[in-house]
Amino acid sequence: QVQLVESGGGLVQPGGSLRLSCAASGRTFSIYATAWFRQAPGKEREFVARATWNTGYTDYADSVKGRFTISRDNGKNTVYLQMNSLKPDDTAVYYCAVTVRAGILTPRPNDYDYWGQGTQVTVSS
Repeated sequence: QVQLVESGGGLVQPGGSLRLSCAASGRTFSIYATAWFRQAPGKEREFVARATWNTGYTDYADSVKGRFTISRDNGKNTVYLQMNSLKPDDTAVYYCAVTVRAGILTPRPNDYDYWGQGTQVTVSS
């Protein structure tokens, strides 16, 4: 089992920045990859960014490329999502997730085994 706890969401004006954190505990040695997803009201959960746990691979959705950065601090078992140049369309509940299945590195929510509780990000003036 892996437990995930997110933090860092809030209200920010368009053009502003936020950094989300996701602290992992439990069997963290089994994590292969991590990802951030988001879900806006009335919409499906969508992929935002992903990264392998122990190597440098990262990938982003086109909608956030160049504005968001996923990073890890393996010593703290924490994953971050730095979000810059935020837009109203970025408003959503943001979730971190991990997979313990080696070789799985996809943007599909069903391929991730453990999820955090979500943190609300609201971009509004």
